[in-house]
Amino acid sequence: MIALDFAQLRPIGLQQAIASAAARLDTLPPSTQLMRVSAVHRDSLLVHDGLQENPAQILPRLLHDLQAQDIIVAVGDWVAAEHDAHGMLWITARLSPLTQIARRGNDGRRQLLACNVDTALLVMGLDADFNPRRLERYLAIVLAAQVAPVVVLSKADVADDVAGKLALLKQRLPSHVPLFAVDTRHAYDVAILEPWLGPGQTLVLLGSSGAGKSSLTNTLCMAEQATNGVRHGDGRGRHTTTVRSLHLCAGGACIIDTPGLRSWQADADAQTLAATFDDIAALAATCQFRDCRHDREPGCAVRGAVDADRLRNYHKLLRDAHRSEETPLERIAARAKWKTILKAGQERSRQKRQE
Repeated sequence: MIALDFAQLRPIGLQQAIASAAARLDTLPPSTQLMRVSAVHRDSLLVHDGLQENPAQILPRLLHDLQAQDIIVAVGDWVAAEHDAHGMLWITARLSPLTQIARRGNDGRRQLLACNVDTALLVMGLDADFNPRRLERYLAIVLAAQVAPVVVLSKADVADDVAGKLALLKQRLPSHVPLFAVDTRHAYDVAILEPWLGPGQTLVLLGSSGAGKSSLTNTLCMAEQATNGVRHGDGRGRHTTTVRSLHLCAGGACIIDTPGLRSWQADADAQTLAATFDDIAALAATCQFRDCRHDREPGCAVRGAVDADRLRNYHKLLRDAHRSEETPLERIAARAKWKTILKAGQERSRQKRQE
């Protein structure tokens, strides 16, 4: 049976559901320990046993099985690990995660960001980083994973028109999403997040480069991660965090810090997006036509009642969701269709020029 010290593993996020799943791994040797993946590098992993981090490798047999199922080990995963005769630590099993936060790359492939997360802190600066559309994308990612979102607006001490930006977000975001403006460098400011930092809780930080994620991690966990400012001219952030990593907080919670997200798509379907844009979903029920696309249809209850930029973002996210759900054959057929339409348009233009 796997060795498990609940009190020791609690500070790195162990919960009863994971402990019960680990107890069912009854075919493992007695020397096997339950650990949590705290960092993923190109050629190795770091796992945490509740006391310290240790480098580890995935057992080749397990790695083959995971690759066959298109599964990767991510930060936050719970794993079974044991030492060999030479002191090398090998991961021999991976527990199925309770939650998975993922995104879609430009190629449509799914990329895991973190596993077994309870709360996502969506960090956005109130300076040049302020971008409501991007924040709505973060919400779509988190809600698709059934993880509770909390919006943290950083740099409240230096930004202009903080009240106006808060009011704008309160109009655009679902009413159930907590929203706070803080200075991430000061403990008395971020103390407002304590309700989500209880023992055994796991949080993940999502945001762009320079938004203040590493500063927030340092303040909440009393860590010493490096921090960078933003670039002069365009206000864009420099990458401080280069890998996802797990950090322990004094209150018993742990935080997964992540690199800034560049280009990506939400890993969400149309139903999940409706939860992110609940105001649009509610208004759509009163449209004249049941299949209203909220574009130019008569009797549309959404168009004009919802912020135009928010509606455009909703349509874009829906298109992304539909593309991610397409099979390879459907993508090929769609490309062929648009090639035919483009060629027909070019031919009509050519004929008009000849007239």
